[in-house]
Amino acid sequence: MKRKFDYFVVLAEMRTGSNFLESNINSLPDLACIGEAFNPHFIGYPNRSELLGVTLQQREHDPERLLEEIKSQEKLTGFRFFHDHDPRIVEEILQDQRCAKIILARNPIESYVSWKIAVATGQWKLTNVTRRKAEKITFEPEDFARYLQSREDFRARVSKTLKRTGQTPFYLDYEDLHDIDVLNGLTLFLGSTHKLESLNKNLKKQNPKQISEKLTNPEELSATLASLDRFGLERLPDLEPARQARVSGYVACENAPLLYLPIPSGPNDRVKAWLKAVSGGEVQSGFNQKELRRWKRKHDGHRSFTVVRHPAARAHTAFCTHILNSGRRSYGQIRKTLQRVHKLELPDDPQDAAYDRVAHRAAFAVFLEFLKANLSGQTSIRVDGAWASQSAIIQGMANFAMPDLVLREETLETDLEYLAFRTGAENAPLMEQREDSPYSLNDIYDDDIERAVRAAYQRDYMAFGFGPWKAGN
Repeated sequence: MKRKFDYFVVLAEMRTGSNFLESNINSLPDLACIGEAFNPHFIGYPNRSELLGVTLQQREHDPERLLEEIKSQEKLTGFRFFHDHDPRIVEEILQDQRCAKIILARNPIESYVSWKIAVATGQWKLTNVTRRKAEKITFEPEDFARYLQSREDFRARVSKTLKRTGQTPFYLDYEDLHDIDVLNGLTLFLGSTHKLESLNKNLKKQNPKQISEKLTNPEELSATLASLDRFGLERLPDLEPARQARVSGYVACENAPLLYLPIPSGPNDRVKAWLKAVSGGEVQSGFNQKELRRWKRKHDGHRSFTVVRHPAARAHTAFCTHILNSGRRSYGQIRKTLQRVHKLELPDDPQDAAYDRVAHRAAFAVFLEFLKANLSGQTSIRVDGAWASQSAIIQGMANFAMPDLVLREETLETDLEYLAFRTGAENAPLMEQREDSPYSLNDIYDDDIERAVRAAYQRDYMAFGFGPWKAGN
């Protein structure tokens, strides 16, 4: 009979009970757990030179070889895998539908303190309680923060990959390890035809005291826990769709090693004109990824850069260019929907004298309300690049290549002068920014507009440290 899985992995961390779980799995005749098969410092277990006929050196050269040996075993065989194990094999394991995933978790404070005690005493396993080594450790907040972050990042990666690939793992908490019914549920999940009759209790709990009794400074732990945002209440929601790098829109100099990654609704005309001047009129765009890589190989010492703009100025440009004004850059269908659904009042002709500053301010305020909903995934209208958050756009750029420099519009002239100097190009004057039409942001800006912009673009304000908009930035 074909088995459910080819192999399994216990996704855990040090001091989460994975040794105890392994010992019980190995009590069953049709299952085998072979330790930390992909630990970068040893193979399977400390002081072992080989595993399933594969040496440490062979695994380092070709980790796939060991994985294939694991799959070929008569017993359903698995291993324990931690966040800092061989990164070359992670994606294959997570993506593989024929690999059963067991996710073992423990209170991170408990596992951190247990880990620090094990480091201090040198005792990583206990089979005889009379030989237990006890020692108090000093809780270090910054060390714990790093410890916690690395493990949370790995768990998030695991969770996202399994969701995207439609896989269901078997979740175990540390407390479940002493519940024989839960462990027998695991054996069913793995497809074993056997059940545990009793738990293997050769391994003993090493540090049974309360956490406060294991620390020299328990008050430091209390203060640290009080400052942790365990429920993500202070996290800014990120409901924008992921964006991809728009390589076709990148602009490169032919005669200078400069590559511009434009953010829509930014000061792009100014930067492109500057690039043309620096390059003697020769610029390229319309790349695909292969062509852009060819340009990079041709231009040693190249620098790629983008320019961020204050969200208020950028939103106003997007509004005037794509919603208010007609023409080839107008989003006619979105304009009609905003008028019909979001009650945005717009003139047929923005140059009409009846469309005054008061009307323009009111229309822009409604557009900002729409942006807040749109960027939060609360509208049926696409999140267009013209008003998508700059942080999301730059994250999308990183899918191909991160920009070397993120410049700011308010200091653009000196920033570009520095960039020209660093690349050996001859600097050129920067043209003035063309004002939005029919009214500039300065004509209508006030505290209410600033609050509405900040509400829509919280992530950009946080990511780039923007303050209130001022004319000229």
